[in-house]
Amino acid sequence: MKRYSITPLVLLASLLFFPGCKHQHGEEGHHHEDELHQPADGEKDHQHPHHHDIVINPEHARQAGIVSQVITPSPFYQIVPVSGQVTAAQGEEQTLVATVSGVVRFNRSLTEGTSIAKGAPLFTISAHQMAEGDPAERARINYEAAKKEFERVEGLIADKIVSGKEYNRIKEAYETARLNYEALVANQADAGGVTLTAPISGYIKSTLVHEGDFVTAGQPLAAISRCNRLYLRADVPERHYAAMSSIRSAHFKTSYNDSVYSTTELHGRLLSYGRSSGDKGYYIPVTFEIDNAAGLIPGAFAEVWLQAASRPDVLSVPVQALTEEQGVCYLYIRQDEEGYTRREVKTGGCDGRNIEITSGIHPGERVVVSGAYQVRLASVSKAIPGHSHEH
Repeated sequence: MKRYSITPLVLLASLLFFPGCKHQHGEEGHHHEDELHQPADGEKDHQHPHHHDIVINPEHARQAGIVSQVITPSPFYQIVPVSGQVTAAQGEEQTLVATVSGVVRFNRSLTEGTSIAKGAPLFTISAHQMAEGDPAERARINYEAAKKEFERVEGLIADKIVSGKEYNRIKEAYETARLNYEALVANQADAGGVTLTAPISGYIKSTLVHEGDFVTAGQPLAAISRCNRLYLRADVPERHYAAMSSIRSAHFKTSYNDSVYSTTELHGRLLSYGRSSGDKGYYIPVTFEIDNAAGLIPGAFAEVWLQAASRPDVLSVPVQALTEEQGVCYLYIRQDEEGYTRREVKTGGCDGRNIEITSGIHPGERVVVSGAYQVRLASVSKAIPGHSHEH
């Protein structure tokens, strides 16, 4: 017996004269597998024979990465699709500020994203050419003067030549000058000025000054982030407020990566959700705290699928199982070892990884969940040669 795979010409003719995805009796869900097929003598067929829209050799299917699985009902969340943003968590970011006034000099390249260790020298601030002079030198002069004054009155207090009040004032001035001088000397790498070091290990989020800028004491120089924990903030339209009390987790995808992340897998927890919308829009914030195990970038915008109340007995498939043509969604059903058929389906909610199927498939059917595009190519071309042999 001879058996042939469908060629593109035959497929086109079959689509024109025998549409495979249209029910001829007005009932959704009727397909070619309901039609009887009589096997020829000697042919081993299945107990429930099918008409094959697409035939693919099992070995070719394996090489093309075509994988199918039996679809069974399972719980599926009510999904609220929104937009959001990944930000640094509180305590995970620190700002390095100038301790003295002067001209700033970079000790190393400090481009955004540069990895740094705690205690690494980042900036040197020098005031040698300034009218006020070097702050470290001024601190040394003040310290030495205060020390001499304190040593002088220390020998007079026993004879009550100076009052206790005067002694305490001079001692306080001496201690203040000493602490100021020691703090500056500790940061004085050389005679070039005061050196500022990284307060935490992490990476440079942003530099706020340029080489050669004049800075004043207290002025921010750079933002440093540990980036171990992050916030995922989702902006929820007011119309979804009723579902917010049941939200506990979310899936999200960043604008620079196709991977879909789960707050549960990133050891996330729901921090809070707003009780009112913001002044600048009709959105309510929902905030999760998550690990940064996936190398996420703070500041990145994200597409977020909030997971609210769970619903039982829902049929769903991976998002990549669907193909779409002119706004119509299709799944490929595996009928037997080498036979496939295309099925039009209706979809519901999507959590970024899986999508609900509201009609078109039934529990127990085997659906192509990976390699659907390859099956589609096989239906219209010889991208994957069909099985052809003689008995």
